[in-house]
Amino acid sequence: MHATQDVLQLAYGDLTRQIIDAFYTVFNDLGDGHFESVYVRALQVELDHRGIHSEREARLTVRYRGIVVGDFRVDLLVVETVIVEVKTADRIGVEHERQVLGYLRASGLPVGLILNAGTRPSVRRMIRTRRTR
Repeated sequence: MHATQDVLQLAYGDLTRQIIDAFYTVFNDLGDGHFESVYVRALQVELDHRGIHSEREARLTVRYRGIVVGDFRVDLLVVETVIVEVKTADRIGVEHERQVLGYLRASGLPVGLILNAGTRPSVRRMIRTRRTR
């Protein structure tokens, strides 16, 4: 593991573990078969219940040479640090990973989570290790 990854895991490990625990609490209660938006709202309720601030559909911008060229919304932005994307797919795919890595590069944020509320719940933790321009 790269030294930068070690630092990020230590710095955000507790927070991401709390988010993941909240996700499994929501999934165990609701089960599978709901729309992504239901899980996102329920996760935000659970995080709020635990005293963890999150913003649903947080808007982040994409800049090129200092000029805003686009924007996007993430499912949840937790403590203004961790991007959370919720999926309801059969599995977490490469396209989901690319989406979150793109969000991390564009936002400059270091850590993202993909939380899949499919038939078999799963989690993928993504870390931005390269500097962005």
